[in-house]
Amino acid sequence: MGRSNDHLPAPPELPAFRIEAGEREDRASIGLSSAERHAGTGLLRHPVSLDEALIDADAAKVVRRLERSGYQAYLVGGCVRDLLLGGKPKDFDIATSARPEDVRSLFRNSRVIGRRFRLAHVFGPGKVIEVATFRRSPQTEAPEDDVVDAIDDLLIRSDNVFGEAHEDAIRRDFTMNALFYDLDRREVLDWCGGKTDIERRTIRTIGDPVVRFREDPVRILRAIKFAARLDLGIDAEVYDAMVACREELARAARARLFEEILRLMRGGAAHRSMWLLWEMGAMAILLPELSAFLDDGEATGGAGERFWKRLDVIDQKTKAKGGPLHDVVLLSALLAEPLEEAIAGAADRMEAAFEFLEPIIERISMPRRIADAIRRIQAMIPRLAQGKAGRLLRTELIGIAVDVLETEFETREASAQSTELLVKLRSEIAAAAPFAIPSRPIGRRVRYGGRARRGGS
Repeated sequence: MGRSNDHLPAPPELPAFRIEAGEREDRASIGLSSAERHAGTGLLRHPVSLDEALIDADAAKVVRRLERSGYQAYLVGGCVRDLLLGGKPKDFDIATSARPEDVRSLFRNSRVIGRRFRLAHVFGPGKVIEVATFRRSPQTEAPEDDVVDAIDDLLIRSDNVFGEAHEDAIRRDFTMNALFYDLDRREVLDWCGGKTDIERRTIRTIGDPVVRFREDPVRILRAIKFAARLDLGIDAEVYDAMVACREELARAARARLFEEILRLMRGGAAHRSMWLLWEMGAMAILLPELSAFLDDGEATGGAGERFWKRLDVIDQKTKAKGGPLHDVVLLSALLAEPLEEAIAGAADRMEAAFEFLEPIIERISMPRRIADAIRRIQAMIPRLAQGKAGRLLRTELIGIAVDVLETEFETREASAQSTELLVKLRSEIAAAAPFAIPSRPIGRRVRYGGRARRGGS
């Protein structure tokens, strides 16, 4: 006899996605020619033969299968931008008229994911190809009494409405990210002037930049990332809007803020990224501890110079490695100067580090596992700098701690003796590897803000 289902939990909530009036008729475009599909949408076509060798073969197969099945499908966004700029794309995304369930039925090696954005992931050998259905900006109609409030609050909270290709393009953030590439016709489809902006190497928003940054303040950080990593200029009107809207960052989802800060550090352009963040005043919103430290350069005794030098070291190591360093190493480098000032002279370096990091954890949703690793490493560094690893060799953080120490040595241009110390420590780590044990969050209670709090995650 089967068991009763009375006590089973409720089924999970399915992804929320709505279809607006008239949207079902959009699918009537299936079977139309390319010219008919986009007639009257203001499309500019640019004949461009992108290097086929740089286009992911599996992504191209997905596009062509969708086209053979009667759907529109294009390479879109960052991969088109990077190819036009002469770079090698990291990911290849596809935009299509096919619904997620249509993609799922065409590709057995796929699944539909997402709540805020429902899309399909097609799995290839060692890769995931993201296939998103064309979307349009949601049609929001506020009552007349709420017009002022609607103008004051532009933050996008729902963006799950299917649309057409031109609608998908104009809802994106920057013109250079709104370019579609037609593989078979070898054409770049441009509704927003992105091709011209790429030729000018200039970042420009689609539409009023103040509106776009207030809709999604994280776009400010994305603009910084693109400017720093791709060596692009920022349009003057866009830059002014970034400065004017920087306070809006406090309203953004904290987890997204944390991820974008990491991306600023990961791409081999941490120095320029953080300089832009600081110069436009956005650092004061996200990391006021660091911003205030850099603002008061005279009182910090050259620590500001060390900060920029440390980011240079991070960038050099990232490029030499061919990929990002560990997140704990990156964040330790980012916060090193104000953190060292906060724990200087403290009897318990770990507790002092915790008190420094706690408001940052709350403000940008830094995971506590990362914060815990940073403060543990701060307690380890003095012993490691003396070559006294001892029991620390058995913790899983030892390798990361030595990487943090190496960054510090290179920042301060330490002697050959320091290099020998690092070699010695790494040899000891290799010898102790079979005996390493996982480190666990500290369970003791620490005090912060007048209340007892438990350390760890």
